[in-house]
Amino acid sequence: MARGRPIKALKVTEAERAELQQWARRPKSAQRVAQRARIALLCGDGLSSTAVAAKLGLTVQTVGKWRERFRLRRLDGLGDEPRPGAPRKITDTQVEAAVTRTLETMPRNATHWSTRSLAKAEGLSQSAVVRIWHAFGLQPHRSETFKLSKDPLFIDKVRDIVGLYLNPPERALVLCIDEKAQVQALERTQPLLPLRPGQAERRTHDYVRHGTTALFAALDVATGQVHGDCHRRHRHQEFLKFMEQIDRLPREAEVSIHLVLDNYGTHKTPRLRRWFARRPYYHLHFTPTGASWLNLVERFFAKITTERIRRGAFRSVPHLEREIQAYLDEHNRDPKPFRWTASADLILEKVSRICERTSNSGH
Repeated sequence: MARGRPIKALKVTEAERAELQQWARRPKSAQRVAQRARIALLCGDGLSSTAVAAKLGLTVQTVGKWRERFRLRRLDGLGDEPRPGAPRKITDTQVEAAVTRTLETMPRNATHWSTRSLAKAEGLSQSAVVRIWHAFGLQPHRSETFKLSKDPLFIDKVRDIVGLYLNPPERALVLCIDEKAQVQALERTQPLLPLRPGQAERRTHDYVRHGTTALFAALDVATGQVHGDCHRRHRHQEFLKFMEQIDRLPREAEVSIHLVLDNYGTHKTPRLRRWFARRPYYHLHFTPTGASWLNLVERFFAKITTERIRRGAFRSVPHLEREIQAYLDEHNRDPKPFRWTASADLILEKVSRICERTSNSGH
């Protein structure tokens, strides 16, 4: 009968057992330390390495390693051994000082810190500052925009519109309507250089302006279809023409139409109000002032700008309008709805946090 190597007995004192149990149960213990503590406890109860491995879902080799480390060095043996390489030269105090200076101060002659300026101010190397910023997710060179709505009915309007997206009424058509004004027909002065391996597409920095158009669009929230039309001017007359096109679209009888609109003046003229009054199946929902991001059609405007308009070259306004219509036709062949996922409570909580940060920013 074959026999393996005899396993030396492992005894755990009461003091060690109490400490190991604390490591294994304490929520703030590192998972690897808690696991090693459980190995030592089970081995101290007389279980074999094979039985401990099966109980904890580990390999026999792993159990054998930490069993022997504990037998030879007791509690100290369950810690991580020093890693190879040069010892650490930057202290926690230096890291904290670099992060604090990045977040709470500005250099005297600039609006934000660079890796070189902060390295000089803190007495560190530039590569050390890069590692610290990367570890803490700091990017002082980047800046984004935001605007808080001052609408006194902000909360009510957010709950109203988000409710339309997440829980629309029965037998209702929800349309997000807006205009993308001043779409420029730009033509580059020279032909572009196409994409090549290792070389991005290149185009001239200068261009010729051929005029502008305005894209009126209505996004069907449920299907993702977009009904659009281009007009040379951006007045309430053009908006009324577009609404008449929307009104002629086929739909089931007794279906109410809910429109999400912003507060642009062309949407609230007396003529438009009379037009809607004669059609009581329309229900208007206005976004808060300064919060057009609540209108889902803005997401489509960003999509068409990125995919078709921004890098396009258009010889004339009619050429631009034909390309926009072609994009709409292609989009509607296989539309995909934009899914709104944020609840009203989540949005209002984020806005509240931004208000607190701006109030305490010192600006």
